[in-house]
Amino acid sequence: MKTYRAAALVLAAGFLIVGLLFLAVPQGVVSFFNRLSGPLGMAEAQPAGRPFFLVLASGYMYLVSLLAWLMFKHPENQTFPMLLFQGKLATSLLSLGFFLLHRPFLIYLANFGIDGLIAAGVWWLRKTQKDRGR
Repeated sequence: MKTYRAAALVLAAGFLIVGLLFLAVPQGVVSFFNRLSGPLGMAEAQPAGRPFFLVLASGYMYLVSLLAWLMFKHPENQTFPMLLFQGKLATSLLSLGFFLLHRPFLIYLANFGIDGLIAAGVWWLRKTQKDRGR
């Protein structure tokens, strides 16, 4: 229970910080990955700044922050980690699809890996928490 709650709190804080970064400095997030792309021989992603998509991205980060916070507050409830798992799995697989079918931007590949690892970690936390409850 202690590991589960600690991980959920770290996830909630991390998601909240990333969501605020998306909202406050969207150009900075894309620029960071674009600076890394050239030396890796990868194309640069288009600059951010489409307000509607910033709203959606920030709203999504709020939602995953809330789900992680609810995991922390209510570790006995298995719905919250399952919803967080589904959200992170979706963005991971969508990022992979865009990397393969649109353009091989580093930011797509990075998000595939990061959100995939988060999804796997949340799945593992849910499973270990569920197994302890038996």
